[in-house]
Formats: sequence, C-alpha cells, structure tokens
Amino acid sequence: MATETKSSAPFAVIATGGKQYVVRVGDVVLVELLGDYKEGDAIEFETVLMTDDGATTKIGTPTTGTKVKATYLGEKKGKKLTIIRFKAKSNRDRRLGHRQHYAEVRIDTI
Repeated sequence: MATETKSSAPFAVIATGGKQYVVRVGDVVLVELLGDYKEGDAIEFETVLMTDDGATTKIGTPTTGTKVKATYLGEKKGKKLTIIRFKAKSNRDRRLGHRQHYAEVRIDTI
C-alpha cells in the first residue's frame, strides 16, 4: 500500500486579497479578511490560477475556471508588530503597534 505524501497530494493555487496561496484539501489557511461571513459559512474561491491532481496540471490564463470550496472558521489576529520612529539628537521618538486581522478558512474541495 503506497502512502500519499504531502508533496504528491492534489493542490491548487488560489488568489485572494492580493496574495496567492498554495492549498490542499484539509489545509487551514489565514487569508486577508473576506467580508461579512459567520462561522461555518461556505466560501467559494473562483480565482484559481493552477490545479494539480498528481497526474495532470492545469494552468490558467489567467484562471482555470475551477472553484475551490472552503469553510469559514472565524477571524484571527496576527502577530503584534511594534514600529519605532527615532530621530537622533532631537529627543524625538514614537512607538506604534499594529496587529493584522485575518480570516481563517479550511479548504474542503478542489
């Protein structure tokens, strides 16, 4: 019995929020906020740039026409970033903080 490794599992490349993500079935991905969804809602990503099922590869020009279905799991916060602005010899400094909000989705089908 052959075991399927992560690299040979079917995958797709989707574009959302100005970024591209390589996703496989069962992956949990943090993407840019998607809009007004509730936990457990179904989401379809229509901008699929590439799909690969192990035997055939389909590359879109610009999209493949397929859809990736996912489930919205909720909103998460990213890592806290601290921004420091400093000017030497003028007794001037400023600290800012930023924490990005993300949407957490689980990929169901490709």
